[in-house]
Amino acid sequence: MAEAYTTAGAKVTAADRGRLWVTLYLAVTGIVLLLMMTLGLLMRLAQSDILTLDPALFYQMMTVHGTGMVGIAALGGMAVMWHFLSAHVRLHGWVLGVNLVLFLAGVVAILAADFLGGFGGGWTFLYPLPATSGAVWPTWAAALHLSGLLVIGVGFLIVCLEIARAIIVGYGGLGRGLGWHVLFANSTENVPPPTVVASTMVVIVTTLALTAGAAILVMSLINIAFPEIQINPLLAKNMTYFFGHVFINATIYMAVTVVYELLPRITGRPWKTNKVFLAAWTLSTTMVLVIYPHHLLMDFAMPTWMMVIGQVLSYVNSFPVLIVTGLGALAILHRSGIRWDLISTLLLISMFGWMAGVIPAVIDATITVNSVMHNTMWVPGHFHFYLLLGLLPMQFAFMIYLARGEDVTPQGGDMTAILYLLFGLGFVGMFLMGGWASVPRRWATHLPEWLIWDQIASVMAVGVIVLATVFVLKFLTRMPRILQEA
Repeated sequence: MAEAYTTAGAKVTAADRGRLWVTLYLAVTGIVLLLMMTLGLLMRLAQSDILTLDPALFYQMMTVHGTGMVGIAALGGMAVMWHFLSAHVRLHGWVLGVNLVLFLAGVVAILAADFLGGFGGGWTFLYPLPATSGAVWPTWAAALHLSGLLVIGVGFLIVCLEIARAIIVGYGGLGRGLGWHVLFANSTENVPPPTVVASTMVVIVTTLALTAGAAILVMSLINIAFPEIQINPLLAKNMTYFFGHVFINATIYMAVTVVYELLPRITGRPWKTNKVFLAAWTLSTTMVLVIYPHHLLMDFAMPTWMMVIGQVLSYVNSFPVLIVTGLGALAILHRSGIRWDLISTLLLISMFGWMAGVIPAVIDATITVNSVMHNTMWVPGHFHFYLLLGLLPMQFAFMIYLARGEDVTPQGGDMTAILYLLFGLGFVGMFLMGGWASVPRRWATHLPEWLIWDQIASVMAVGVIVLATVFVLKFLTRMPRILQEA
């Protein structure tokens, strides 16, 4: 392993540098997450008719909130995965530094484009809206926003390529990282642990998603510079949603490594790699790439066969990894004599949030439901469920784990996690109830009969933000010690 020396003469390894960057990633994740949650609360208060926001500002905030949440979910998820994967393969920590610099540069560009330039096209930047705003924002703002996204995407792509390199060197290929030699050839040599399997899946799907995203961003930037160069709108929409759906799904596959690593340490029971586990991850690697058409079910120009795949595989995709992970977690916990505390409770909540959050998505993927519900609050209800109660508890558990010096000895605090679950359920429940009542999504102003859902959601959002702040502060207040040890 590569080594360097501090001025005090102590050795600093590549792993130490990786830990340093992971710590900084989590600090940025925690701070930005709280800011994005606050933006979300302000939008809900505006929809509740409690706070007055100019509609243009509302859509700028909505764009920053959506873009920021996707980006920060990926940054935090990458930190979790990198930390645990580095125990199995040799990773170069400086790559995380490059990505963080590019990420922050992209964030500055997006904030300038949205709040100074007035860009409010949503996080999906769907063509031709960025360049055709009806004079709501200047073309430079659209170009700067898309350029910021492109810079952030390039940074994450560099990290994915480094992880892929490390897995190829350590296990002999990405196929072996997915355990295909075990699954198909009955080999017992160099069996990849769950973290390596999950990381291999992540780098495959995320690399493909980022490549597609970069391509459509470059095409859109060319269109802004040279309007006479047109893009096929259906192709642009497919590329955009392929990128967006795969990328945001990959974030929870990154973070689930904390479940694979910490539950065995807490219970003293190993999480074994078997053929069922490997088959599930291989199936998910394929299906997560092809289910995005369920976002395009209302596009009549889409080929019928793609619509069928989008609907059918949206049902099937929910089962493989969720079952082996959810049931695996329950099997490890069953009669383990575990003493519940903040970390273990957050991990269990994350399993519930991931599995339950899929249900509204599967319902929406049904064509007869989709035609009525897709442009309602039902859809943000699904992805807030998935992220707020699935992904974020994993990241909070990891923050607290590092704040405790990687000690999994129970230290209480489980009631705090339960309160987070209750407020989170109340918050996402109001999205789903609004969707059930046909409240449109993306509207800055709501009708009086819709306000009840917004007002309850606002109260729940305050509770979520307070508890999330508690979790983040537990990490930030211990950050100096973590950095000193790194």
